[in-house]
Amino acid sequence: MMNNHYMIDFDDGKFYNNGMVSGNDTTVSGALDKIDLQIIAALQKDGREAFAQIAEHLNVSPGMIRVRYNRLVEMGVLRVVAITNPLRMGYSTMALIGIKAAGDKLMEVASQVAALDEVIYLIIVSGAYDIITEVVCRDPDHLLQFLTDRLYKIEGIRETESFMHLKIMKEIYF
Repeated sequence: MMNNHYMIDFDDGKFYNNGMVSGNDTTVSGALDKIDLQIIAALQKDGREAFAQIAEHLNVSPGMIRVRYNRLVEMGVLRVVAITNPLRMGYSTMALIGIKAAGDKLMEVASQVAALDEVIYLIIVSGAYDIITEVVCRDPDHLLQFLTDRLYKIEGIRETESFMHLKIMKEIYF
């Protein structure tokens, strides 16, 4: 089952594929109503909120919330996950890395970089770089080791530029 990630547009109440997963289907099949949107909003605030509590706020039955939740998960609209804080788990160094890849090896490079343990986010982009990735490392020495011993050895990488995180000012999840 493919996990699609969708972004909600609260102005028109529709969901749009935010580009995190490629594929031909870029819209959600079937209409999502106001209750679906309210369930999603409640779980965005607290992914552990009980169905009974959501149901009470929406004046519907907990069974209705459970059925709709399961449908939203099956549709690939919703996925509830635990989000860790790498900085509190002993990873004190984070960086964004812009990567320029050989055109004929772009997808292969992206796949190989994505498979590295330190990589937590990877996107193929247009502009100055072909790939932008985010990595977490224990410390600056680990980042240096990652760059020199692993990343730079991937065939097809032409150039990189690293941007170490100094302070995270905003972090949200859709």
